[in-house]
Amino acid sequence: MRGRDGRPILFVRSVVEPQRKIACMSGSVHDKLARVRKPRVHITYQVETEGAEIERELPFVLGIMGDFAGDPAEPLKPLAERKFVQIDRDNFDEVMARVQPGLKLRVENTLAGDGSEMAVDLKFRSMEDFEPAKVAEQVPALKALLETRAKLRDLMSKVDRSEELETLLEEVLQDKAKLDKLSGELGLGGKGSAA
Repeated sequence: MRGRDGRPILFVRSVVEPQRKIACMSGSVHDKLARVRKPRVHITYQVETEGAEIERELPFVLGIMGDFAGDPAEPLKPLAERKFVQIDRDNFDEVMARVQPGLKLRVENTLAGDGSEMAVDLKFRSMEDFEPAKVAEQVPALKALLETRAKLRDLMSKVDRSEELETLLEEVLQDKAKLDKLSGELGLGGKGSAA
């Protein structure tokens, strides 16, 4: 079918009807994709070839341009030298590792509570890097707190299983000299206080 100017008319239709049966040897791009996932948009046009009209399909391709690197460690290539990258759910982490997005921020230091700010340099190489625990590991002050928490959790599990250790800790907490000695050995540097 042709328009008044003689050019083929493009037809765009949204596929809402149930998925049709696919012929075994169908060469349609959309038929191949239908085996993987249901297509949402079909773009077709009518072409007259040797006296017969045939319907041709165009693949639906979406290009998105943007600066997704944030604050990169290395400067980005000029726009003219960059190439399009095909991204899907299977290669998303691989593409993120190549792009190396990052953020350099100054945030309020709520750990100190004195209104000061601290520098935070976050790097993301996969979707897992956006999880709160992974973000906290990239902030030195929070990482130290997480490590201390893990050590305390480990100690608590050992204390629960060992009556000897529990007795020893009670003795140390009751004797100020032993508590100071243990603090020195652990590198805490400060004087301990008996509970």
